[in-house]
Amino acid sequence: MKTRDLARWVGACAWTLVLSVLAGFAAADATPYERMAPLEQYLMPPGSEIALARSAAPAAISDKATVMTLDSQSYQTAVRGTNGFTCLVERSWMSPFESPDFWNPKIRGPVCYNPAASGSILAYTLRRTKLALAGDSKERILDEVRAALARNEIPSPQPGAMSFMMSKDGYLSDADDHWHPHLMIHVPKVAGASWGANLPGSPVVLDDREVPEPQTIFMVPVSHWSDGTTAAAH
Repeated sequence: MKTRDLARWVGACAWTLVLSVLAGFAAADATPYERMAPLEQYLMPPGSEIALARSAAPAAISDKATVMTLDSQSYQTAVRGTNGFTCLVERSWMSPFESPDFWNPKIRGPVCYNPAASGSILAYTLRRTKLALAGDSKERILDEVRAALARNEIPSPQPGAMSFMMSKDGYLSDADDHWHPHLMIHVPKVAGASWGANLPGSPVVLDDREVPEPQTIFMVPVSHWSDGTTAAAH
């Protein structure tokens, strides 16, 4: 091989190597959940889903609650309760829209809504779920939620709306796993300072992640999981 041809070949190989390395960096930086995974990855056996949903709250509450499970169309009522509470397992599309976990098929968020939240906050979950299962993109879901809000189709939290997230078997994000057992208080949009949230010594935590629905969520961590076992300090 002539010297000039050899130099060209070496240069081409070097440039190919550089492109390969850059492509590797780009792949490493890419969001792992850029779009919805195959539907079956979000579904659960009904019996397992009912048990996981009920684990969101102590048995004295969840055993008498309505339980909803997810199928290919929406959430369906699997068990009709008697105490006005509703328990279900949220999926990843209930995350904030900027969350890297928005389409994460591993997400399982057991939650039990009290009667006031069942009459208002539950509607947020059902709306987003319907749009996600219809195949809408994250951007389209956000646009649809905003449009529904502008049409006054999305209710504000009813007075007293709260929910339990006390399951040790949930998976809330790749970063935090099941985080910490906590209660959530759902109120119309309000500044965190009005609740003394996120201040030194205050047990009240403001979830300051932006969502389009007309609510602010305050969380109060508790010391035990729903089964009574002690939660490790975070």
